[in-house]
Amino acid sequence: MERRGEKNSCGTICLKYLLFLFNILFLLAGGAVLAVGVWTLVEKSDYISLLSSSFHSVSAYLLIAAGAIVILTGFIGCCATLKEIKSLLIVYLILLFSVFLLEVIAGILAFIKYQELDEELQQNLKQSMQQKYQQPGQDSVTQAVDRLQKEFKCCGSNSSADWADSVYIQGNSDELLVPDSCCKTPGELCGRRDHPSNIYRVEGGCIKKLEAFILEQLYILGALSIGIAFLQLLGMMLTCCLYRTLKDDPY
Repeated sequence: MERRGEKNSCGTICLKYLLFLFNILFLLAGGAVLAVGVWTLVEKSDYISLLSSSFHSVSAYLLIAAGAIVILTGFIGCCATLKEIKSLLIVYLILLFSVFLLEVIAGILAFIKYQELDEELQQNLKQSMQQKYQQPGQDSVTQAVDRLQKEFKCCGSNSSADWADSVYIQGNSDELLVPDSCCKTPGELCGRRDHPSNIYRVEGGCIKKLEAFILEQLYILGALSIGIAFLQLLGMMLTCCLYRTLKDDPY
């Protein structure tokens, strides 16, 4: 009996340390998800005004919420492991499984929504540039378009020729052919020349650049989700083992 008790106690201690190490990694993963969500919301929030749906901003808030839940789950896991509270271990296991299911659902929805977002982007970006740029009450769109063209080094939704039909270009008295933000070296009234040596002429225009950016974000989120999902499966197995060991261990 003594040897069996020692064996169980040793097994319990090993499982505790393994599960505690897992929870530390889980907390770090939650912090990474939270950071990506905040970065998406703060750094790229200008582009939300170019889309008619709120999917971009909602996805950022969901990432922040998911990161916070993962951190909370990891904290509960640490407490349950160190204190060896079996009821708290059950709560922790349920939380792990719930977050795992949410990640699977969110991953599927993200790739489905990407197709819709791609179509929406193609339909609305050109219209936003031509109808809303530099118009009264459209400061957010104007700033977003300028930042988009400068940051991604592009001009126009599909090409620089799109600007010829814009309200801003047709109504300006400075003989501008494109906005100054199209210029490789932005300066006042530099948009009077639309020569390739002066402005960005990228195949596919800003749409292709923005599509690539959104897809890159999805890949990052996908990699994070796969990593966290693997951790969760490992955590659920360790939690079940620890719970069973605590149940069988009379010591």
